[in-house]
Amino acid sequence: MALLTCARCGKEKEAFDRAPFPGAIGARILEGTCRDCWGDWLKQQTMLINHYGLNVMDPQARQFLMRNMEAFLFRQGAQDDVDTTKQGTITH
Repeated sequence: MALLTCARCGKEKEAFDRAPFPGAIGARILEGTCRDCWGDWLKQQTMLINHYGLNVMDPQARQFLMRNMEAFLFRQGAQDDVDTTKQGTITH
């Protein structure tokens, strides 16, 4: 199994066999994200969806999640905190 240095945790860990997400961002995840940090992102994504009441079929919600995924995994851009006072709303 190939090893990589994860962009999020900075540790050398096992790489994915294939991208866990489609497209260019999936290739970026494949090259620079460990399985542990991907799992942490999936938990964070679930919290964001639940706390903000996101409909993942809504393009605005998907854009919100993509922005947060990049911030979470690659430490680029601003990451939204889970704030239960904003449940059911998205603001950019």
